[in-house]
Amino acid sequence: MAVILLTGFEPFDGAARNPSADAVRAVAADYDGPHDLVIATLPVAFDASALRLRDLIAMHSPDAVIATGLAGGSQRIAVERIGVNLIDARIPDNDGAQPFDAPSEIGGPAARFASLPTKRLFQVLTEEGLPAHLSLSAGTYVCNHVLYTALGAVRADARAGFVHLPWSTSTAPAGAAHLADKDLARAVRLVVDHALDAEVTRPGGSLW
Repeated sequence: MAVILLTGFEPFDGAARNPSADAVRAVAADYDGPHDLVIATLPVAFDASALRLRDLIAMHSPDAVIATGLAGGSQRIAVERIGVNLIDARIPDNDGAQPFDAPSEIGGPAARFASLPTKRLFQVLTEEGLPAHLSLSAGTYVCNHVLYTALGAVRADARAGFVHLPWSTSTAPAGAAHLADKDLARAVRLVVDHALDAEVTRPGGSLW
């Protein structure tokens, strides 16, 4: 039985809830396998999130890490492809830290590529009628920091990646783009179900 670590984030920037944590809890409430699903809510803080994530990975040795977070203003689910070794916080984190032009990991590579089957996940989400896209930037805030950290912390044969979610209907500020709560939970469940799939390839075997 594979172990899947699925995370969302606590609220930040004055919000009462974070739809990523809501979606993760909704998936866990109805989850019936086949994997062993471990869930956690990460702090929206650079140091604390990396420490918590590394502890979870060391404790559970997951076969896949799926981190989720909020991309307020987006109308689509973003399957992230790259984590960059850069922190440039536009607002303070929940611990009051606001680093700029700092590395996520001193001495680490400039970037790490998500090892989840990103194109397969995009394919699954769109085939299920969910608005999604492949993203080449997870930003430079805590979401990107968690993606970069996860990719450096998992076993060599394990997978890790990040999915950005829009606001949910029940959490969106007035006038903000959003998707139904049930659709966000459905999207996260699909990512869990297909996290260990083979990547999509072109005829002849090359990636898209």
